[in-house]
Amino acid sequence: VALVEEHFGWHLLNDFSIEKVDKGTPLADELLSFIENSSWEEVKDHLAGLVRNWEFTDWETMFVAKADGCIIGMASVMKEDYYPMPELMPWVSSIYVDEAYRGQKIRGRLISCANEYLKNLGFDKSYIPSDHVGLYEHFGYSYVKDIVNYGGQSDHLYEKYLR
Repeated sequence: VALVEEHFGWHLLNDFSIEKVDKGTPLADELLSFIENSSWEEVKDHLAGLVRNWEFTDWETMFVAKADGCIIGMASVMKEDYYPMPELMPWVSSIYVDEAYRGQKIRGRLISCANEYLKNLGFDKSYIPSDHVGLYEHFGYSYVKDIVNYGGQSDHLYEKYLR
């Protein structure tokens, strides 16, 4: 295992935690640094701006996965996403796990934590947009329809009932 980790840069985890990020905290600063140094080029600047200026309102927030004192993943809960569909909310979005930590159920724990938070706020469903097929079904989501984002690209809309 150590040889595989050394060769591929993978990090096998025994434990990690999920934490809610609050405005103006050291964790928010840490999240900003994580985003700015991530490989998710398509949305890095947008997400960094959201966190830097804390453009979240009311119950909107970010969650992070941490291991060994470092952020290794993130997810957000928001009223709106990158889609002209204000009638749909809340969105679980910005789901990202550092490449070195993928395949260890971190994404699923982030989504579960976000949905538990939303359920406690009284929401009965959540939405995830994605260009992936067959991924979010593993987390209890169902395909609803194809949607077009503000950039004109088509994505898939998934929903999950929070029971």
